[in-house]
Amino acid sequence: MKDVIAKAEILLEALPYLRRFFGKTIVIKYGGHAMANDELKESFAQDVVLLKYVGMNPVIVHGGGPQINSMLETMGVESKFVRGMRVTDERTMKVVEMVLVGSTNKEIVGLMNRHGGRAVGLSGKDGELIVARKMLVENQDIGLVGEVIGVNPRVIQSLDAADFIPVIAPVGVGLDGATYNINADLVAGKIAAALHAEKLILLTDVAGIRDEDGNLISTMASEEATQLIAGGVISAGMIPKVECCIDALAGGVAKTHIVDGRVKHAVLLEIFTTEGVGTEVVRSTAAKRRAVRRIRKA
Repeated sequence: MKDVIAKAEILLEALPYLRRFFGKTIVIKYGGHAMANDELKESFAQDVVLLKYVGMNPVIVHGGGPQINSMLETMGVESKFVRGMRVTDERTMKVVEMVLVGSTNKEIVGLMNRHGGRAVGLSGKDGELIVARKMLVENQDIGLVGEVIGVNPRVIQSLDAADFIPVIAPVGVGLDGATYNINADLVAGKIAAALHAEKLILLTDVAGIRDEDGNLISTMASEEATQLIAGGVISAGMIPKVECCIDALAGGVAKTHIVDGRVKHAVLLEIFTTEGVGTEVVRSTAAKRRAVRRIRKA
């Protein structure tokens, strides 16, 4: 009987979060190790389906870097990156689209549907969901790499209203009709802003953001995140993730989270517990930054 009561109490602990986020949009960027480990794949699909069943509107934007790397390696094509962005020529773009829109997107949709969800796969080209233009990275032309200049939220809103779960591959279309490879973190941030999402959650392969001394930061203000990028503390592939959090907050998203996707049921732990499993980046004035920041030892 005690075990049964304990389970009931766990459910009751989630009640305040269920009330708070009922009917809210939660944009989740799915990537990293969580996409490669079978157990984590299953737990992620279960998490998302549960969110839908309890009245939230999850929207999934997925990556697929390791899968793209593997395919390019098989073809004898070297992968190159600039500031965390993949250098994308026409040949690479065809592989990116094939992997993301084809096999990866359909696998995610299939997993969610198998767990009782009603997921629908999309690319940014469907219904001109994501309009893009060429991105220059550090004044370098790195090929068919895009930045988002427009999001058509009606496509997603229509699916949400019909109780579907949108699963979006980060491939966009230019005004000139060209197809662009877009960083999934940046796509998730722009979609979250366009939908006025309650939360943006980025699943990644690190515990969160660390400070100069290597301590994990639980909660930090966007101003401090900008300073850590400028100071080189936040670097390489973490830069696009943090920048998209900052941009999403500026665009009206309530809260953003960089979450350790290597933890089973990381999405549920982030939404339904106080501690969470990563770093929360929030809006704050410079004067309030010290009060907002919380650090825990790794």
